[in-house]
Amino acid sequence: MDMLIKPSELHGKVDIPSSKSVAHRMLICAALAGNSEISGINFSKDIDATIQAMSALGSVIYTDQNSADIPNEIAPPEKAVIDCNESGSTLRFIIPIAAALGVETEFHGRGRLPQRPIDIYTRELTKHRITFDYNNTMPFTISGRLTSGTYEIEGNVSSQFITGLLFALPLLDGDSEIILTSHLESRPYVDITIDTLKRFGISILETEKGFKVKGGQSYEPHDEQVEGDYSQAAFFYTANALGSKVDIQNLKKDSVQGDKAIVDIIKGSVSNGVISGFSVDCSDIPDLVPILSVLGAYGNKPSVIFNAERLRIKESDRLAACADMLNNLGGNVTVTPDGLKIQPTGGLRGGIVDSCGDHRIVMAAAIAALRCDGEVIIKGAEAAEKSYPHFFADYTTLGGKAYVIDMEQ
Repeated sequence: MDMLIKPSELHGKVDIPSSKSVAHRMLICAALAGNSEISGINFSKDIDATIQAMSALGSVIYTDQNSADIPNEIAPPEKAVIDCNESGSTLRFIIPIAAALGVETEFHGRGRLPQRPIDIYTRELTKHRITFDYNNTMPFTISGRLTSGTYEIEGNVSSQFITGLLFALPLLDGDSEIILTSHLESRPYVDITIDTLKRFGISILETEKGFKVKGGQSYEPHDEQVEGDYSQAAFFYTANALGSKVDIQNLKKDSVQGDKAIVDIIKGSVSNGVISGFSVDCSDIPDLVPILSVLGAYGNKPSVIFNAERLRIKESDRLAACADMLNNLGGNVTVTPDGLKIQPTGGLRGGIVDSCGDHRIVMAAAIAALRCDGEVIIKGAEAAEKSYPHFFADYTTLGGKAYVIDMEQ
């Protein structure tokens, strides 16, 4: 699906969809606890993948328009097949859970997911009685039952590996310890995990080296509503910085989401409608990079995004995709070893953007289009459905001018 977008301003109220990061974690905890209900969910392909994964591992999950009901305790089968679609969170969260439950599991994935690394697990879990039939792609299979002990994990690859272990280790018979061998990046995502685990009765002890996890814990049933997603709200905060007037609702002010940083970044770089340059360390907020690059492209001074090298292995090489998006629209963006340098050009003219199959590139381009001098065409705009299926419905309801077109004609 290709979209033609004309310059406009957005006005009105928008209910931000539920946090995908929080929803993943709550659904997993609820499935492991049983007798729980999670409400306020905005379903997407990624969230569906996690629900299907936990169902394959023996949880009964009933869904309706915006909630999931888990009436029974999980009953793990001997074998399972799990399709993670394109969800890196699903894959990395579920591998150690399946291992802890002793389920022989075959994992499938699509898009760039088969190329995204899991070598931390193939190294550490094999030390704890898990066997991988893995050839650096998907499908692959794990077998065995995970044992407790010490896990040494790099903190600068992906916090998803830490989260996956924090879900699994409480289920084991003995106590375990996660020792971080480097600085933990994307720390707020681990904070979300620990906060969610606490709500479901699981205790995690933070240490100077990492985390200690007592074994033999039980997930406790709990009903919870998922809070709004600051990473999705960031698109509309940036729209406002570009001149729109959107009332952004359904956000938790005391949220531990790292992407809440968008509020302060905009406050610090926008004054009286003028966007100045900024320099942002994105090691904890990688999902903000595409929309921050748009903000910087409309600045009157250079901007720098750094400590974002891990974005090369997302749904796209997200650094290259951001640069290509903005340069094709008339910007001046250079990819650096760990981020982006954005030079002012006095605005963007419009043009054609390839989404690279990346949901955040689609939405960032749609916001960039609001103040372009001319029209913007986004190729592969259906990628937005991965995390925000009704993004363009909200966009047009707010007054955005977006039209489905056929580039093949």
